[in-house]
Amino acid sequence: MDANEMESQQQKAAGEDDFRLTSTAGLNKFTLLCALLASTNSILLGYDIGVMSGAVLFIKENLKITSVQVEILVGSLNVLSLVGSLASGKTSDYIGRRYTIVLAAATFLVGALLMGFAPSFPLLLAGRIVAGIGVGYSLMIAPLYTAEISPAMKRGFLTSLPEVFIVSGILLGYIVNFSLSGLPQNLNWRLMLGLAAVPAIAIGIGVTAMPESPRWLVMKGRTHEAKRVLIKVSDTVQEAEFRLSEITKAAAMDLGEATSSNHSDWRGQGVWKELLLNPSKPVCRIIIAAIGINFFMQASGNDAVIYYCPEVFKDAGIQDKRQLFGVNVIMGVAKATFVLISAVYLDRFGRRPLLLLGSIGMAVSLAVLGMGSKFLQHSETKPLWAIIVCIIAVCADVSFFSIGLGPITWVYSSEIFPLRLRAQGTGLAISVNRLVSGVMSMTFLTISEKITFGGMFFVLSGIMVVATLFFYFFLPETKNKSLEEVWALFEDKDTTGDDQRGMQMREM
Repeated sequence: MDANEMESQQQKAAGEDDFRLTSTAGLNKFTLLCALLASTNSILLGYDIGVMSGAVLFIKENLKITSVQVEILVGSLNVLSLVGSLASGKTSDYIGRRYTIVLAAATFLVGALLMGFAPSFPLLLAGRIVAGIGVGYSLMIAPLYTAEISPAMKRGFLTSLPEVFIVSGILLGYIVNFSLSGLPQNLNWRLMLGLAAVPAIAIGIGVTAMPESPRWLVMKGRTHEAKRVLIKVSDTVQEAEFRLSEITKAAAMDLGEATSSNHSDWRGQGVWKELLLNPSKPVCRIIIAAIGINFFMQASGNDAVIYYCPEVFKDAGIQDKRQLFGVNVIMGVAKATFVLISAVYLDRFGRRPLLLLGSIGMAVSLAVLGMGSKFLQHSETKPLWAIIVCIIAVCADVSFFSIGLGPITWVYSSEIFPLRLRAQGTGLAISVNRLVSGVMSMTFLTISEKITFGGMFFVLSGIMVVATLFFYFFLPETKNKSLEEVWALFEDKDTTGDDQRGMQMREM
């Protein structure tokens, strides 16, 4: 290759970069609609988290269950959701992203109806188990589908929408708790839990307007269908063709040969072996980053704090149930406000700055909450100012979570795996997320009884300090890079250089 040809290729590459920047400057309305419909699935988990924090107070009194049974009831959904997360990757590789979204909503619908009509603790627990599997499916597939249809310049915003819907669901659950708390005890919690069937039905209907993921279609050799979808989710035909070219090249490299109809029988086989038994160095780095961020998302105790917030403030001196639910609503408004701010600015500031800001803020907020809880524990008068400090600290904790770990975990998990490993790799990472969430939810009260709520918050603050260090050293920035380009961030620098030189040799 002579110098003129090399210069021509460099100019072409620069032109493609300029094309990417200009072509994705706006936000395609159909892409936004698809992202919103897919992300609506996540409202199911948020609603359950919010509504269960209040419903469990009435369930405990109405069904006469113990604190251990409460922990099992609350944590079972999270533990069983790891089953859905693990199965969702293989399922979505087999039947497609779109039908996996339908499956997630249908499973949660069955679970919600079982919970609403459950006459006893065993049947209520069975409903939680079924709903948990549906939650596991939805947590993996919503950000994955959104990432695969989104342009690079808007992917952070669009892929953070699942967290926006989770937070919206939490706030909706708090409002339902507050509104239904005055009903008879044997009816209010059933309505609280059974109403989750409504968004599940709406999701199942709304998904009919969504196309299949173009990247999944390419992996199946259905490039013509992929092009039709890309034309819909792109601003111009030229942009669609450019994105299709990038996807097909990446798929050809990922599968080891050019993508064509002979890949129509590909159903995700061999992925688990490559992820767990024989991973390359780049894949190891990706797995560490994906599992690490999902681990710390739940080790932060955010879900447990939300589930048991009424218990925490009941211990602090607030006894009236409507006042407890009122505190929950304030916390929900704080979460919703800051997750929207994070979503809007995620593509401008990048993943790392907001993630580090959020984790540092959580460490400080949890430390303040620990000190406030310790003070109230040793105070007989329970002064109002100390209770207010604790409320502010809780709101600050969930707000910093919504700035950083909340939305960015879903964004990062769904964008760092290469195409062939993406669905099952993301499912593996999110299954760790759900396992840790379940462990935290099922042990939070027990550990707090041993070391007090204040002691528990100090432990969580220490975990967030470790998380901040992990994020700083192990998570590279992915802002403004296409899904096909993100892989290079985890490759060995010398290997990348060798690959580039090899490509130049083949072109000569």
